[in-house]
Parts: sequence; structure tokens; C-alpha cells
Amino acid sequence: MQISTIGIDIAKNVFQLHGVDHEGKVVLIRQLRRSQLIAFLSKLPPCLIGMEACATAHHWAREITKLGHEVKLIPPAYVKPYVRRQKNDAADAAAICEAVSRPSMRFVPVKSAEQQSTLAVHRTRALLISQRTQLTNALRAHLAELGLVAEKGRDGLARLVALLQEEATLQSLPAPMLEALRAMIAGLAALQAQIGELDRAIQMQHRASETSRRLKAIPSIGLLGATALTATITDPGAFKSGRDLAAWIGLVPRQNSTGGKERLGGITKQGDRYLRRLLVAGAMAVVQQARRNPERYPWIARLLGRKPAKLVAIAVANKTARIAWAIMTRGETYRAPALAAAA
Repeated sequence: MQISTIGIDIAKNVFQLHGVDHEGKVVLIRQLRRSQLIAFLSKLPPCLIGMEACATAHHWAREITKLGHEVKLIPPAYVKPYVRRQKNDAADAAAICEAVSRPSMRFVPVKSAEQQSTLAVHRTRALLISQRTQLTNALRAHLAELGLVAEKGRDGLARLVALLQEEATLQSLPAPMLEALRAMIAGLAALQAQIGELDRAIQMQHRASETSRRLKAIPSIGLLGATALTATITDPGAFKSGRDLAAWIGLVPRQNSTGGKERLGGITKQGDRYLRRLLVAGAMAVVQQARRNPERYPWIARLLGRKPAKLVAIAVANKTARIAWAIMTRGETYRAPALAAAA
């Protein structure tokens, strides 16, 4: 079999393969178990292999590349238009095989194990923070039923925890309620300790990365944004410009234009949700600083005079993404606008 291109529909245990030759003729339709995939591909001559950029795709891409094959990952949304008729594993593999050979197709760079490890730390930290928020809300809700209320924020939570340590409060609460509250307080303390350990791990990753240190100098990015950008964007040269990177993250308006008439809506919310959340949160902090010191951020102050703060934050996040792309591709360091104008 003169196989030139293979599309693989990956799953947990069953893998569907669809291969064609140089003329586009189907020469391979086969289903393999997980343990059979590497052994089967090792017997084939080097060829182009396409897969959807979904769960475990980066791992398989690294392993298959070691066999001498060229592996390309495709966003799942770009594969769907090539699916014919009914959706099944065989149809998906055929669609991947056809999509990977398109000259205008966009691909996802393969991440290294180190980059995926960094992102795993970020995702775990975000999960633990979400659990901490749930526990905090539950603790406040249960205490509010008993008439114990405090202000928002960490100070209010600390005051509620201190109230539970007082003898008068302990005597006034039923025993079952005390057990439940103590369990939640212990869970909050454990989560806080785990989040602190992950913060230290992220700090170590930041110090070890020269690119992350340069990105942190950009206003509104910070430690989390710098390390997440470094780990997520494997090859900044894959984007033609900073605008392409901002669009990939999902910081551009959704278009519904036709007939030469532009209709723009809210942001698309496509792309990387975690990066977008970090950039927008950092941008909101810069917007708040611009409100207090308009002379430091004149263009943001002008925007605030015409647009809502949240919309301005999206514009700031978009610009931050473009600055980050320029720094990553050119190997430069961030220069403040006044310093750049003077230079």
C-alpha cells in the first residue's frame, strides 16, 4: 500500500484510520485498539498523519512523530465541514484525512510535555479556586440562616471563622451544624494550602522561562498571564500578526456581515477561554488605574469617555495580546509608551 496521508479519529480505546495514496484513492480503512496503534504505524513508511486537536492528541502526536511521520493537529471545528452524511468514526477519520491535505487549512502546534505540565498546574489552580469559592459561599449561606453575617471579601470570611471559635457561638449552635461548619473550614484551609503550593510552582516556572519574564513586564499580564501565554502559544510565528493572535484567543467581535455591510456583535468567545479570562481580568485592573490616573493612560481615558468600562477592557486585552505577540516573535522587551516615543 502506497499510503501518503492518514486521518486518525482518536478515542479512549478504539482508533479509526482512513488512508489514501498520492492520487487520493482510498487504500486503508481500519480500526485499531489503543495498544495496536504505535505497532501498526511503525511498520508504515513516513507519511502525513492528521488528527483532531482534542484530548490526548498532543501525546499521540509526539509518539507518532518519533516514528518518522509528519503529524498535524486540526481544530475540530475545521474538520466538521468535511464530514459526509452521517457522523461515525469512519466518517470522521475520512473527514480528517481530507481536511489535513487542504493547503489553506490551519493547524495546532504540538505542545511539549513541559508545556502541558505548566498548563496542568494552571488548570488545577483554577479548579481549586472554584472549589474554594463554592465552600466559601456555602459557609456564608449556612451561617446566614443562623443570623451570622459578615461583609464580603477575605476580611468578612476571616471574621466569620473567628466567630466560630468563640465560646458563645459554639454554645448557641447545634452540634450537627458545628460538625458541618468545621468540615467546611478544614476544607477551606486545605484548599488554601494547595493553592499556595501551586502558586510557588508557577513562580518557579516563571523564573525558569526567559520569555515569561519578558511578558510579565507588560501591564495587565502579570505572573499567571505570562506563564500561561508562554505554555499555550507554542509557536508565535504561526500567527501572521498580533491581530491573528487576538482573534485566536477570542478578543474580537463576532461578524454577521453581508453585501458589503458590516454587522459586528459581542466578542466571539471562541478560542482559549482561560487565556481570555486572564487577559480581560488584567485589563480591568488597568482600566481601574486609568480611572484614577487618566494622565498615565491617556488613550484608555479617552475610550472611557465614550464607551463602557467592560468594553474598554476588551479593547485593552486585545491590545495586550498584540503586544505579547510582538515581544514573543521579535525577542524584545516591553517599553512603556513614553520610553518608546523618546527612543
